Amino acid sequence: MRPLRYAINVTLDGCCHHEAGLPPDEESMRYWTDELERADALLFGRVTYEMMESAWRRPATGTWPDWMAEWQIPFGETIDRAKKHVVSSTLSAVDWNAELVRDDLRTAVQRLKQEPGKGLFVGGVTLPLALADLGLIDEYVFVVQPILAGHGPTLLAGLRERIQLELVDRHEFRSGVVAQRYRPTLATA
Repeated sequence: MRPLRYAINVTLDGCCHHEAGLPPDEESMRYWTDELERADALLFGRVTYEMMESAWRRPATGTWPDWMAEWQIPFGETIDRAKKHVVSSTLSAVDWNAELVRDDLRTAVQRLKQEPGKGLFVGGVTLPLALADLGLIDEYVFVVQPILAGHGPTLLAGLRERIQLELVDRHEFRSGVVAQRYRPTLATA
């Protein structure tokens, strides 16, 4: 069974708005590229899918935009070519190497996890909360930004039950950002 990994940038006070942390740098983009490459497919809700597509879909010309630095291109290429599954009840169609997931969330994600491969990657805010509540996330990666945002959506706000996690890896960036990788333990309260 391939694992479902949830990874997100989060500030010290729990804000997980995509603009609340430090601007991406070469080291962090390399880290995120490596994270995406650990998965066979990406799982997004509508909002995250549309946000990522607007930023990282290769233009029809085949040439990346001028605003993109050379060190951002590997991330762009990785996410652009990745297989994507989009959970949405409002979209009627998706493209960008994506397919809609409309079945019962638990059933659909369990089916995706049963497929052979390295793993699934989920990002965003709303969908991961639902997946955590269903006990479907096998690994959590929190890339903690040394910032207090003071506002914005917070990490897993509204989680129904506490999930006990075990730290399995830690990586410090030169910028002061710390990536922490956790796995749920059997003991939950």
